[in-house]
Amino acid sequence: MKTETVLTGLGILSPVGNDKESFRNALLNGQSGIGFLNIQTANDTLRPMGSEVADFHPKDYVKPKKNIKVMSRDIQLAFVSSCLACSDANLITEGEGRTVDPERFGTVFGSDLIGTEVDLLLDAFRAGIKDGKYDFSTWGQAAMKEIYPLWMLKFLPNMPACQIAIGHDARGPNNAVTMCRCSSLAALTEAVRVIERGAADVMLAGGCGNRINQDFQTRTKAYLTAERRNNPDSVPRPFDAARCGSIIGEGSGTFVLENKEYAEKRGARIYAKIRGFGTAIEPVLHKSKPSGAAIRRAITLALNEAGLSPADIGFVNADGTGTEHEDRIEAESIRDILGDVPVMSNKGNFGDLGSGTGAVELASAVLALQDGLIPPTRNHTQTAADCPVNVVHGQPAALNKPVALKLNQTRLGRSFAVILEKY
Repeated sequence: MKTETVLTGLGILSPVGNDKESFRNALLNGQSGIGFLNIQTANDTLRPMGSEVADFHPKDYVKPKKNIKVMSRDIQLAFVSSCLACSDANLITEGEGRTVDPERFGTVFGSDLIGTEVDLLLDAFRAGIKDGKYDFSTWGQAAMKEIYPLWMLKFLPNMPACQIAIGHDARGPNNAVTMCRCSSLAALTEAVRVIERGAADVMLAGGCGNRINQDFQTRTKAYLTAERRNNPDSVPRPFDAARCGSIIGEGSGTFVLENKEYAEKRGARIYAKIRGFGTAIEPVLHKSKPSGAAIRRAITLALNEAGLSPADIGFVNADGTGTEHEDRIEAESIRDILGDVPVMSNKGNFGDLGSGTGAVELASAVLALQDGLIPPTRNHTQTAADCPVNVVHGQPAALNKPVALKLNQTRLGRSFAVILEKY
């Protein structure tokens, strides 16, 4: 018999809330975390749109505090969300009273390309300027002396998983996944497989992303972002007739996953069971675009593994980016496989959080299962003719079946589907 994996804790850092209650209330009330970013620009009237995590205090969690010197903001978000998840699960990870064997405790975490912090390299750059021009021959001797020796540790995509494992003394399996918006779900599915293989009793899984970094701001066209407007909270518009592009932001979510028997033995509060998941890829060549074949296959594989039929799904937490092509193929795929199931997207609340997207959105699905309420899709007013799905909007909808299906895709044809059932 397959080992059952359950979800016993969650930690959230999002543009609409940094704890379960504020996050839940913001989504149910249709609040937005999107605005003009607080980053330095040549002209403050041209500050870019985006969503950022407010009231974030990593020094309250990182010990010793000097470790922050080798943590980019992405890593800090990941580490703090892991602390919140362990606290939520009442999982004690250090000291004599710890409730998990460090050798049976692991981490799989999704991460993005981590943008460089420009300030770190300014002195190095200045060291090579001669007579107003840059002399590259000075880089080896003059410039390198001005760079913090451990600076690269802040920008390696495996470091969120590493720092989480170090901080919680998790000596079991450890891995990092970089698949854009699919990263979080990929990390969660691998963590489930680790538990099923018997290699760990408890896993921390999730993802982090920081696309408001200035590196990302230089290539926003790559993320199909909406044009700048005076009311940034009016976008994205998932599955809407007036959809016009995405918004990029930052956030992180971590989940405590446990072998069901282990969780019950330690008296853990269980949110949900991981019923099944599926992943597929539809190769995208040259200038072609995905047709949705991978989305349909991922949904089908998830249903098969869960032993469920389309009629068993209570709602879909869709990717719903608010972009023209991606929304269309996702909507068509959902309709083809699941019929008239209720569908919602969190993108209208906080946009695209990169590799943190799936984790933060999955937390929304977990809380919806607890409340029996499906959050509305913000900024959705009229369903587009080419998006044939039943979009929950305007106000929360009652959840009649305690099963959620979460979807995320990448622009290059990768798709993940995860099915959760309320415990």
